Amino acid sequence: AQAVVKGDSLHACIGAASILAKVTRDAEMDALAEQYPHYGFASHKGYPTKVHLDALREHGVTPFHRRSYAPVRKIVEELS
Repeated sequence: AQAVVKGDSLHACIGAASILAKVTRDAEMDALAEQYPHYGFASHKGYPTKVHLDALREHGVTPFHRRSYAPVRKIVEELS
């Protein structure tokens, strides 16, 4: 494999893959928002916004949160 810096602007196939990945991620976040309405997945799309981190502290982590991700791991440790 070879990393291509700014590849999405240099190669149409990389740009297309990036768009497909974001559309898929957004659809998955919308589905999670229906299942877990307290977390705001539809608005932050999984990024660690203050609102999202506050929701994690208030409601705990879901099975879909990556516990190895530092902000989530820190909250898990805080709640333990």
